[in-house]
Amino acid sequence: MDFEVKTIELDGGLTLQYVESGSVSGIPVILLHGYADSWRSFERVLPYLPGSIHTFALTQRGHGDAGRPDTGYGIHDFAGDVFAFMNALHLGPAVIAGGSSGGFVARCFAIGHTLQTLGLVLIGTPLSLRDKPGVLRMRDSTISGLTDPVDPGFVREFIKSTFAKPVPQSFMETLVAESLKVPARIWKATLAGLLADDSDINLDRITAPTLVVWGSQDNIVPRSDQETIVARIAGSRLVVYSGAGHALYCEEPERLAFDLTRFVAALVR
Repeated sequence: MDFEVKTIELDGGLTLQYVESGSVSGIPVILLHGYADSWRSFERVLPYLPGSIHTFALTQRGHGDAGRPDTGYGIHDFAGDVFAFMNALHLGPAVIAGGSSGGFVARCFAIGHTLQTLGLVLIGTPLSLRDKPGVLRMRDSTISGLTDPVDPGFVREFIKSTFAKPVPQSFMETLVAESLKVPARIWKATLAGLLADDSDINLDRITAPTLVVWGSQDNIVPRSDQETIVARIAGSRLVVYSGAGHALYCEEPERLAFDLTRFVAALVR
């Protein structure tokens, strides 16, 4: 399925790219990708979403073909871009859904913009990265020394590590190509921002209905993280995909679309 990639310039001159699907009268849903990804990480989900959902899959600053400012790669910067994006398109309150570290951006947005958050979906999102030895080792052994052009072998292995189930080879090649667009400095700056994020200490300030989705074979994020998140966000709910890995939105797009659709429908009953 082909999607029209659109470009928008926000106040301040930053350009972002996104794809849009569904009816303009539908409930807005904004999909936020994870570290070094782009909107295309949700490419397999979009065809399964109904027209009643007005979906925006966003490529965030520094990633894909979005603008790459010299600075501004903290989680609050990314969340501010989401707010500016919604204002630029005159969107009302939206469901904010983040995959992997995109969930850091989504929950930061939900904490800071309660009136604009109709619902929150966290997909394979860690409680924090500060206590993940594998992430810290990767920072010290690999990310800190990255130079341009970034090694395709590293990128491929990085992406493969997020899967527990096979994905189409053509889709894998797309993901690798998208991540290779990210300069070394953005890999470093974005990871620094993720490690500095402390939004986990304010999860109790989230008032929007929240769905937490996690794959049982996620080798990056433990179930204990998900249980803590659900305990701290009042009224939130955990759904576990048995056998799925960290990037479950790539592995089980139809199921995720179904759960997301059901979640959105319940918000407007």
